[in-house]
Amino acid sequence: MDRVSTVLRSLAHLARALVLVPVLLAAGMPQADDGGAWRDRLAAALDRAEAEGHSGLGVYVLDLASGESVSHRGAERWYLASMVKVPVAIAVLRAIERGQFTLDTTLLLRADDYVDGGGTINQRAPDTPLSIAALMEQMIIHSDNTASDMLIGLVGLDAVNAVVAELAPEGSIGPVTRLSDVRHLVYGRLVPDALRLGGTDLVALNRVRDDGARLALLARLTGTPVAHMRLPSLQAAYDGFYASGLNSGRLDGYAQILVALHEGRAVGPRHTAYLLGLMRRVATGTQRIQPGLPADVRWEHKTGTQRGRFCDAGLVRAGRADAPRYVAVVACTRGDLSLARSELALRRVGAALCRSGLITNGVPDAPSCPSLPAAAAAAAAAPAARPVRR
Repeated sequence: MDRVSTVLRSLAHLARALVLVPVLLAAGMPQADDGGAWRDRLAAALDRAEAEGHSGLGVYVLDLASGESVSHRGAERWYLASMVKVPVAIAVLRAIERGQFTLDTTLLLRADDYVDGGGTINQRAPDTPLSIAALMEQMIIHSDNTASDMLIGLVGLDAVNAVVAELAPEGSIGPVTRLSDVRHLVYGRLVPDALRLGGTDLVALNRVRDDGARLALLARLTGTPVAHMRLPSLQAAYDGFYASGLNSGRLDGYAQILVALHEGRAVGPRHTAYLLGLMRRVATGTQRIQPGLPADVRWEHKTGTQRGRFCDAGLVRAGRADAPRYVAVVACTRGDLSLARSELALRRVGAALCRSGLITNGVPDAPSCPSLPAAAAAAAAAPAARPVRR
């Protein structure tokens, strides 16, 4: 009789344990991968994010382990802005591996090198010596355009575009230009003489945030009255430049550059670790994808920012240190000058990825996923933010 009672008690304990299993799983205990159901959850979340808050959203997500992906307009061409600096960095590191330079090689900053944008190089005086290592840090971590153009000048645009041609699917990206060329080509759509603007002129134009005042300064610098300019507005000039396809590409194509870097096909092991280390320290776009990701994942990325165009792309490393999961994420917005609204859309991409279960061991809506404000409330607070007009 005692044996029967013991068996019955054991069965009762087992039954209670089985009842608790789904509760514990829902509380965040890891479970096996869900066989790809994350894709449906992520695709639905991206559809909602675009419908509720941002009509111009493109996203491509690739699970490197399984090869499974989700594309939300990822096969369309998007303006990549400063994300092109990753292939610039690869071209420079390849030249170093060939023995042409070292990270300690110095370049002299020239007056014509200045380009508007982030970073601190524009604060340096002409003829300041700068090491390749310092320029690489400024270009990747702080998205410094002057540093980027100096490094492009070092290796040549052909080398940069050769990297893109090798690592991205044919025709999916490019061509890549200098960042100063972007400004010259935009202003050149208004005034042909703008092609002769110097670096300090470009910096001065960028400091003027109001479009009307900027056109007035452009008129003074080129000697062309605003009334005689070839287009009615600065926005029209940017729209025409974006239509050219320069520095643009498919998001799924750009993801392949990230995959090649991760797999060591872009540069050797030492410089792979070096570049990914810089991307881990990126100081721009802190309110884009990363705040939507769990705090314990690693995010190695590069941002891109220009008038009405905002991007963030990188590699997520999630899971245990001895069995990590890598996911490539490339996301861009277009059509909205508001930095706040665009960054909210990109933040929701990170949150959607987290809640899909892909980077949380197959657990959808895991407790480790950060909470974000409701789309309507966040969007209502965003319009007052200063727009990005450069």
